[in-house]
Amino acid sequence: MVLGVFRLNGFFLHAADGLTAGSGLTTARWQVLRAVFHEPLTVAGAARNMGLTRQTVQRVADALVAEGLCRYLPNPAHRRAKLLAPTERGLRAIQHLVPRVTAWSEHVLDAVGAKTIRSANDSLQGLLPALLDCQEELLHDARTG
Repeated sequence: MVLGVFRLNGFFLHAADGLTAGSGLTTARWQVLRAVFHEPLTVAGAARNMGLTRQTVQRVADALVAEGLCRYLPNPAHRRAKLLAPTERGLRAIQHLVPRVTAWSEHVLDAVGAKTIRSANDSLQGLLPALLDCQEELLHDARTG
């Protein structure tokens, strides 16, 4: 199962590289920008939602801010952990990808079928919370063998 998930992740990353080609966004920048598209989040919050480390997302977030695609906002809940939010330019960059992503998604749906997509999504929606519930134990076991 794990190797299958790795291969699927590789497939989606390769597809995302194609979808973002010529857009001015990399796959990583698209992912982080998309993570804060609907609401500003701390970098740590975005990283948690994406299943990545804070440091990885921090590097991408800083690049997005430097390029004017995102900005840091004060966080009323935490003095040091600022909120990451898209700028108008960042919102336009994401919206520019929508037609391409929609067409590709429809092609995937036609190729694979709605039932298979639903089944895979349902499986992931059940598997992920179950694994996260015992994450520390499983990661410890993976490190110690």
